[in-house]
Amino acid sequence: MGENGSKEKACPVWPKMLGFDKDIRGNAMRLAASIALLALATAAAFAQPLPAPASYPPVVGARGVIATHEMSLDMAEKIARAGIEACRKLGFHTTMVVVDSSGTMKAFLRDDQTGPHTINLAQDKAYTALTMANRFATSLAFANARGGTLGTPMPNVRGVTTVGGGVPIKYRNEVIGAVASSGAVGADNDEKCSNAGIAAVADELR
Repeated sequence: MGENGSKEKACPVWPKMLGFDKDIRGNAMRLAASIALLALATAAAFAQPLPAPASYPPVVGARGVIATHEMSLDMAEKIARAGIEACRKLGFHTTMVVVDSSGTMKAFLRDDQTGPHTINLAQDKAYTALTMANRFATSLAFANARGGTLGTPMPNVRGVTTVGGGVPIKYRNEVIGAVASSGAVGADNDEKCSNAGIAAVADELR
């Protein structure tokens, strides 16, 4: 009630607190325009091309015919057999998979008393070691760097898994394939068996 007894209309407090008491609609429009300009400026900033990574030197594409090397079936079978024998000496029955430079299975040996899951897992390990060979020494090194749990797949890269046991096969620093073991207790033991397979043909890889 006012001093003369008349009723006064309640005046909202929030417009005065925000500074909109004189012209709420005008200030709101100016605020909306400012937000729109800010959004445009942000979009323009993100649209700028990213700078080239300083850690990667420029590369030059090859011309004409490119000479590459591939392992023979005989070599792939030797690697797989030696890996099986190495794991047996450690007390494990495992599955060994050897893939060629294209990631296609070249040799496959599944020892007695191995779980069916070891077939696909060994192939995924070998593929991971192959496709990540330019950045990681083995699939175990990749798994440790990524911090994934046992067998965690990468949804954006088919066939890549974060578990150790896969090792690239190199001929004079050229990656010609990969081998992987699955079934040993511990990824480090699987990796030992894979390395043992490669060691069996070391003279042929020099």
